[in-house]
Amino acid sequence: MDFAYSDRVEDYRGRLLDFMDSHIYPAEPIYRQQMEDSGNPHHHPQILEDLKVEARSRGLWNLFLPDPEHGAGLSVLEYAPLAEITGRSVWMAPDVLNCSAPDTGNMEILHMFGTPEQKEVWLHPLLEGEIRSCFSMTEPDVASSDATNIRTRIERDGDDYVITGRKWFSSGAASERCKFSIVMGVTDPDADRHRMQSMVIVPMDTPGVTIEREPEVFGYQDRGGHPQILFDGVRVPASNLLGEQGGGFAIAQARLGPGRIHHCMRAIGAAERCLDLMVQRSQARTAFGRPLSEQGVVREWIANARIQIEQVRLLVLKTAWLIDNVGTKGARTEIAAIKVAAPNLLTSIADDAMQLFGAAGFTDDFPLAEFYSMGRWLRIADGPDEVHRRSVARAELGRLDAGAVPEPFEFDR
Repeated sequence: MDFAYSDRVEDYRGRLLDFMDSHIYPAEPIYRQQMEDSGNPHHHPQILEDLKVEARSRGLWNLFLPDPEHGAGLSVLEYAPLAEITGRSVWMAPDVLNCSAPDTGNMEILHMFGTPEQKEVWLHPLLEGEIRSCFSMTEPDVASSDATNIRTRIERDGDDYVITGRKWFSSGAASERCKFSIVMGVTDPDADRHRMQSMVIVPMDTPGVTIEREPEVFGYQDRGGHPQILFDGVRVPASNLLGEQGGGFAIAQARLGPGRIHHCMRAIGAAERCLDLMVQRSQARTAFGRPLSEQGVVREWIANARIQIEQVRLLVLKTAWLIDNVGTKGARTEIAAIKVAAPNLLTSIADDAMQLFGAAGFTDDFPLAEFYSMGRWLRIADGPDEVHRRSVARAELGRLDAGAVPEPFEFDR
């Protein structure tokens, strides 16, 4: 496995790092002020649109999509260091580069499974950054860590599908720019458990689609929110079916694999920024007659952060390499592993950084509290830690059953 950055990736990294320094970081206070002035937690600030123009002029657009016609044509391994950089300003940079979840996942499955008409109506506006979308899979009334529990019904009625059910944590749905949802529900309750579900495209202005409430997360609203949506007899054309009927579970796996690794890449970038802030703060503040950087416990936090970041980055790069070479199915154990490792990494480093900053670390003066919230949230999003650990353990136990693990060595006594 070779993780060295190619000349092409180094070129993208150089342009992206320069863009972050010259445009993204300086615009963060403007972004926050525009959000505050709007009085609307789901406001789309003008600064994002201004920065999109600059990003496109620099060729920093749709970097996540391997299709060279519509994206940068980068492999997952090539995209990894770029996604990491955007994680340093996760509330701005991914959006500005049109590399923001859940749109990236929706664009990928529309690209892979969409009909020409679906691509024209829904994919192309997403690729242009003109609209946003959401993904409605999780439900409030079932343990959604097991996707086969889904209860929302998608029933064929002549030339239409009728959707009835309730979803929540449809991230981004509260934004007025969110124009459609990809909804996963049961089309055949008597089929095999992995062939029961299908996905359909549902425009948000369809009669019967109602945002019932917008739960706060960690006491605040993310831009776009994580709404609970009622689908009450929602009728859409049968042509809105994504892929084949009964293929919803397979499409979800195709979507969530790359989506999980993108989250992990950004989490590493966020952890790097936490570490940068720790170093700067430790050198600028004095306690008990010495700079914080000379306190043993602070040096331990900083050293552990660097060690852990390097470890998790290598695991993420290995996973990206496997996805490129053997596909998401062949990399499923590593995807599960990084989905545990990266969010826990970010949560741990952000926690230490907040401790070092003291009371200031909990305020909006610094991004540490937001990073901590992001890390903790990612331990649930796209599957909880426990489910991914279960997958890793199952793979290890399977190796033993297959005879890949040698018998325990017994010492002579």
